[in-house]
Amino acid sequence: MSLLLDYSLLHELATRSQAVSTACSCVNRSLVGWESMPVSLPEEQLREVGTLAHVAEEEATFSEYHPDNTRYWSADAPIAPRYFPYNRCNVYECVECGRCFLRYTEGGGYFVDRRIRLLTASPMVDAPL
Repeated sequence: MSLLLDYSLLHELATRSQAVSTACSCVNRSLVGWESMPVSLPEEQLREVGTLAHVAEEEATFSEYHPDNTRYWSADAPIAPRYFPYNRCNVYECVECGRCFLRYTEGGGYFVDRRIRLLTASPMVDAPL
């Protein structure tokens, strides 16, 4: 069972992650916005820290939070943990440098896409549902 992360703990992880300045293969691509999991990032380089999935998946909202007209793929889209897709994310940490990432699996009718986004504090918002 994953550790349930509240907003304050997530913000602490994001602040620490954002402060990492060492070069690392985990950020060969920007990953500031949502991306498909790069094949260049080995699964064993990431360890799970916790989850933002506080409710059953079928009860979690699919509403997104975009007050400034950003979009899902926007690099500057807010990280709002109660909203999709963050409410389905697990948080992972790079075992080499300590950067943290949000990850979830997007499932469609004919595909499954593992997605990843760098966890940083600057776009985070504790927006109520």
